[in-house]
Amino acid sequence: MKVVISADMEGTCGVVSWMHVTPPEYPGKGEPINQSEYNRARGWMTAEVNAAVAGAMDAGAEEVIVCDSHDGARNLIPEELDPRCRFVTGGEKPLSMAQGVDLPGVGAFMYTGYHARAGTPLAPLAHTWTRTLNDIRLNGDSIGEFGINAIVAGHFGVPVVMISGDEKAVAQTKALLGEQVVGVVVKEGLSTTAAIHLHPEVARQRIRDGARLAVERIGDARVFALPEGATIELDYDHQSRADQVAKLTEFTRVGERTVAYQPADGLEFLRLFKNAMEVAGITLSP
Repeated sequence: MKVVISADMEGTCGVVSWMHVTPPEYPGKGEPINQSEYNRARGWMTAEVNAAVAGAMDAGAEEVIVCDSHDGARNLIPEELDPRCRFVTGGEKPLSMAQGVDLPGVGAFMYTGYHARAGTPLAPLAHTWTRTLNDIRLNGDSIGEFGINAIVAGHFGVPVVMISGDEKAVAQTKALLGEQVVGVVVKEGLSTTAAIHLHPEVARQRIRDGARLAVERIGDARVFALPEGATIELDYDHQSRADQVAKLTEFTRVGERTVAYQPADGLEFLRLFKNAMEVAGITLSP
């Protein structure tokens, strides 16, 4: 069995500031750019990915494919990655943060460095895709990035089996996808920009143990399938974004800053979501 890891950055142990997670080519987000801090965070992110790769391999995974899923998708440090993995980088990937789940033989999907959904109190760097999207809901339930990517993986029959990140991200993911998802908490939020962390070495060992357990328990995993006739709602930070998206034929205006659509399947769900975000003036990098 092959395993795909979607690697984000905000939920990584040690990360608490937008400076940690902002690549130098993406200025203008209202935060100071500090390449030294960003490069340190890249190293932390890469080390946590390596821990997950090692855990999956410990449990007998045939291959591990890592998808760089953070801003710009060029954050992992290639020469520091576990040489047993293959990795995906670069923006505008067809399946975005879930790139790789469509490959033959993939049977498990993992998240590392994940964060809580937009609007979550006391959750480090919580957001959903971008800080200008206030929420995404599936049949009324807020799903965050962990839900977006689970829907895409589910289209290909691949279950999410593990997540590492802050405690609220882990709790939200398990609440949406089920207790069969192995959760590894590497920090506990104190505010949007503060947390109490495990020591990085301890965090990485727990991620390795969690990844191994997740693969060993693959028989308990359930696919998160998009329900038939599902309604997706997008809440933006400003009515002008909803104004633009409502012009697309597949979308309906259902609120002052909210649009809705009904995708036929997981691929159409992602395609229309990305279209809406682009029309709303939001750069699509993962």
